[in-house]
Amino acid sequence: MDFEKQLISILKKETGLEEVNLEIPPSSELGDYAFPCFELSKAKKRSPILIAQELSITIKKPPFISKIFANGPYLNFFLDPNLFTNNTLKKIIKEKENYGKSNNKNLVMIEFSQANTHKAFHVGHIRGTALGESLSRILEFSGNNVYRSNYQGDTGMHVAKWIWCYKKYHSKEKIKPEEKWIASIYVDAVKRLANDPDLQNQVDKINKSLEERKDKTLLDLWKKTRKLSLNSFEKIYKELNTHFDYYFFEAEQEKRGREIAKELIKNKIAEFSDGAAIINLETHNLGVWVLLRKDGTVLYSSKDLALAEKKFNKYKINKSIYVVGAAQRLHISQLFKTLELMKFKYAKNCFYVPVSEVRLPTGKMSSRTGDNILYSEFIAELIDYAKSEINKREKLSKSELNKRALHISIAAIKYSMLKQNTNNTIVFNKEEALNFEGNTGPYLLYSYARAKSILNKSKKKRTLFKIKTIQTNEKELISELALFPSIVSNAYTNLSPSLIANYAHNLSQKFNEFYHSNKVIGSEEESFRLALVESFSIVLKNSLNLLGINVIEKM
Repeated sequence: MDFEKQLISILKKETGLEEVNLEIPPSSELGDYAFPCFELSKAKKRSPILIAQELSITIKKPPFISKIFANGPYLNFFLDPNLFTNNTLKKIIKEKENYGKSNNKNLVMIEFSQANTHKAFHVGHIRGTALGESLSRILEFSGNNVYRSNYQGDTGMHVAKWIWCYKKYHSKEKIKPEEKWIASIYVDAVKRLANDPDLQNQVDKINKSLEERKDKTLLDLWKKTRKLSLNSFEKIYKELNTHFDYYFFEAEQEKRGREIAKELIKNKIAEFSDGAAIINLETHNLGVWVLLRKDGTVLYSSKDLALAEKKFNKYKINKSIYVVGAAQRLHISQLFKTLELMKFKYAKNCFYVPVSEVRLPTGKMSSRTGDNILYSEFIAELIDYAKSEINKREKLSKSELNKRALHISIAAIKYSMLKQNTNNTIVFNKEEALNFEGNTGPYLLYSYARAKSILNKSKKKRTLFKIKTIQTNEKELISELALFPSIVSNAYTNLSPSLIANYAHNLSQKFNEFYHSNKVIGSEEESFRLALVESFSIVLKNSLNLLGINVIEKM
C-alpha cells in the first residue's frame, strides 16, 4: 500500500482540489505528512489556519492514520506505526533492487564526458563523467531506455596545434601511449603560440589540410595519435564504472555541418560577415554565433547542429540531454535557439545540465597551461592515501588492498562531486573526500559494510517479525527508508543526483544512530531489527548504484 498516494486521494475528495502536494514535517514530532492549506485558502477565501482546524475535525481518518491534528495552516498526519513499519520493510525486502523504480518509457540520449583527443583527461572531466553516468542510471531506474553517448573533439584547432607542435618540435620523439606525454605536447603548442602569434598561420594550414583529408602522411599521424588518446580514455571509463553506447566525433559532423551552415545562409537565418558565416542572435541576447571561419573550415557550432539532427533523426529518441561544462552555457543556448529558428522538430526536446568547474585547493586548472592534475596521477595519489587509511585498521593481502583502495577512492571522488549542486564550483580536498566519517563516500561504504556484517552474523528470517514497541530512532530510520521512491522521482524530474547523494548520507546517519542505540543480535526484537538492517542495506545499495558507486562488504 502506498500511504502517500492513498492520503492524497482522500484529500482530493475532501477538498475538491485537483492537485494535492504533501510535505514532510521538519520534525517527526509533527507527524509523517503535512498538508499545507494555502491553496485551499485562496479558493475558499478563508484563513488557512481555520481551514486546517475544520479539516482536522471533519476529515474521516483512514485505518493507516493514527492521528490527525491542525498545526497552524497545516493539517498534520501520523501514520499507524505498526502498519507503516510492516508495509515499508516487507515492500523493500520483497522488491530489493526494484524498490523505488517507476515506469516513464522515454527513449533518451544523454551526452556526457566529451574528453577531447590530444588533450589530458583531468580531474575536471571526472565530474562530468560521474554526473552523466549517475543521470543515466536515474533515468533507467525511472523506466526510460537510455543511450549513453560521448561526443569527442578529435579534430579542430586543438588537434591542429598538437600535430603542428609534434611535427615541428618533437618529431624525433617516439610516440607514447601515455596520457601525460600526449597532454605535454598540447601544452607546449599553446605556450609556443603565445610567445609567437605569427606561428598560428602554420597551424591554420594544418587544420585546413586535416579537414580536406588529402595529405596521407598527416592523416596517418592524426589517426595514430587519435587512437592512442581514445584507448587511454577507455581505461579511465572502466575504472569510473561507466560505458558508452555511441561515440560521436567532430570529424564525422564536418560535412553535414558545412551543409547546414549553407542552408541557413540560403534561408536567410545566417549571413556572411567579413567572410565568415554567422547567425546574429543579438535580438535574443545571445550575441553572434560563428558557423564557418573565413577560410571555410567548420566550427563547433555547425558540427553541434549536425549532431543534434543526427541524434533525433537516426536514433529516434524522445529527449536529448547535454551534460556540458557551465562555461559553455552561452554556446548551448545559441545551439538551442538556432535549432528553434531552423524550425527543427525536436528543438524543445533538448535539455542542458551545466557542469561547473572542479578546482583544487591550489586553484583553477587548465589544459592549455598544463596547470591541471591528470586523472592517472590523481587516482594514484588517492589510492596511496586510501591504502594508508586501510592499513591503520586492517592488514590485507596486496591484491585485496589494491582492490579495496580503488573502490574507496572512486567512491570518494564520485560522491564528493555528486553531492554538490551541478551549478556549484567544487574545491576538491583529498583528505576530506577520503575521510571515513562525515559526509563522504567512504562513510557510506562503511555504513553499508557495517549493515552487512550484522546480517552475516544471524541466520534468522527477516520477513517473519513481530513488532512490540518501535523506538524513536527506529521510526525515524523507517520513515527515511520510505522516502526513497519520492527522492528518486525528484532526482529524475530535476536531473539532480545530488538529491540522492544527500539522501544516502541522511539515511546512513539515521542507521548509525539506530545501531549505536539498539542491540540487534540477541535482542527480543532481533527479527524485526534484522529486517530493518536489511532494508537499510538494500536502499543504501540502490542509492549508491544510482550514483555509479559499487558497494563493498568489508572496509
